Amino acid sequence: MPELPEVETVARGLAASLEGHVIVKVQQNRADLRIPFPPNLKTRLEGRRVIHIGRRAKYLLLSLDDGQILVVHLGMSGSVVIRHDPSLPPQPHDHLVLTADDGVVYVLNDPRRFGLVEMVAADRLDEHRLFAGLGPEPLGNAFNGKSLAKAFAGKKTPVKAALLDQRVVAGLGNIYVCEALFRSGISPLRLAGTVKGAKAELLVQSIRQVLDLAIAAGGSSLKDFVHADGELGYFQHSFTVYDREGRACPGCTCDIAQTGGIERIVQSGRSTFYCPRKQR
Repeated sequence: MPELPEVETVARGLAASLEGHVIVKVQQNRADLRIPFPPNLKTRLEGRRVIHIGRRAKYLLLSLDDGQILVVHLGMSGSVVIRHDPSLPPQPHDHLVLTADDGVVYVLNDPRRFGLVEMVAADRLDEHRLFAGLGPEPLGNAFNGKSLAKAFAGKKTPVKAALLDQRVVAGLGNIYVCEALFRSGISPLRLAGTVKGAKAELLVQSIRQVLDLAIAAGGSSLKDFVHADGELGYFQHSFTVYDREGRACPGCTCDIAQTGGIERIVQSGRSTFYCPRKQR
């Protein structure tokens, strides 16, 4: 599933191309993805100018000139691709196609159909069921050591699971939580309620660093993810622990033959990669 850096990368790519333009044609090729498409979507989008494109958690937000926001979630395998040649033939799983006033085409493609499209009034966004209760953005000013320690207080779940709880912090996914925990030296098995003070501050800094680096690298291309321009992200080449089971971690001084290197465990049905010798 595209995580925060991947969605941010797509949002920035779309903003550079689509902001300020009018949607002149909408083609909807099916009735639903994970949930039904909004009613009268074609009528509600055609003729509308896109004034801003951003992101909240793992959702793309296309703000329109009538005070509505087109919300897009990419699910497990979705992508939004820019096609500068409108004569290109449609591809399988092209479910929503928007054509702008300059002829550029924007295609929501989702083979597994786990994504969604919703229309929400801008002044009611925070109250909408998709956004109500979401935690702070990890790159925003409201996310800091004190706020994280407060969110963790009393939690007896592992810190890895707590960080994946969107009510604690919005937008974090499995890859970047593993990477941030390694950078902070905190074991994914450690109870969240014990992460406080300097440890909480270090974890916040590590999360920010990992996300900033991943966004600069265009995200991680694992399986399906591509940028809006069709290019791949390459942060996967910088992973320190994720998907590196049995290999040495950065700065390793261990005898890998004896220690086994980076370990993989399963937490809540998801793979966790970590170094038990450096993460406590």
